[in-house]
Amino acid sequence: MHAGALTVYTDAAVEPGREAAGLLLAAMLASFALVRLSTRLQRSPRVTWWPGSVETRSGVHVHHLVFGIVTLLVVGFLSFAIDPEAAGRNVLAILFGIGAGLTLDEFALWLYLKDVYWSEQGRLSVDAVVLAALAAGLFLVAQPLDIDHSVPFAVAAALWVANVVVCSIAFMKGKFVLGLVGLFFPVVADVAAIRLARPSSPWSRWFYGADGRKMARAHAREVRWSRRRTRWTNLIGGAPSADPSPAERPSS
Repeated sequence: MHAGALTVYTDAAVEPGREAAGLLLAAMLASFALVRLSTRLQRSPRVTWWPGSVETRSGVHVHHLVFGIVTLLVVGFLSFAIDPEAAGRNVLAILFGIGAGLTLDEFALWLYLKDVYWSEQGRLSVDAVVLAALAAGLFLVAQPLDIDHSVPFAVAAALWVANVVVCSIAFMKGKFVLGLVGLFFPVVADVAAIRLARPSSPWSRWFYGADGRKMARAHAREVRWSRRRTRWTNLIGGAPSADPSPAERPSS
């Protein structure tokens, strides 16, 4: 049984060169989960034994984003400076994934240049991790905008262009997840392109009109889906605070 599992793993990951990418993804998700658990424990008033934030002697709070950036820089330099064998490449992939998880967990800080970890804007960090993990996972199982070589070149080129156009429409409609998946599996982008756009998307502003029927339907649908997304985001990253206090800042 173990030999069979090893053979499947070798055929699916090692031989196609996907092992390092898979380890990177696993490390990124693990580091995100651990640091998010740490910040939630630090935030909870019932948990007094958790060590909490990293601070300098002068009282400066060091975000875990800093450790993530340093890790990414070091791993990036080493990947160019040396030519590692498979084992070394896997180690670098794991370290890069750890750095990516630490950094993306504070993605909202990149965007707003202030500590919004436990605010509504901080939800963007969870969205960024989900999109990054989805993109990495898709690369493990498929190739984006792949060309079908079993048909004549003209047909394959036309299908490729059509897929790019349809994915672009999905993105303009605010369907970022479906558009991303559609780059790998075109039928998903087709579904996203024919569905109603999100009310905040460029497509709705261009074609629906502020008081149009489609805009009203888009707002109604957004309310329903927003509740579901909020529940899932709160489950993963924790519910935001109305006015986060210094004690609720993320740990490192």
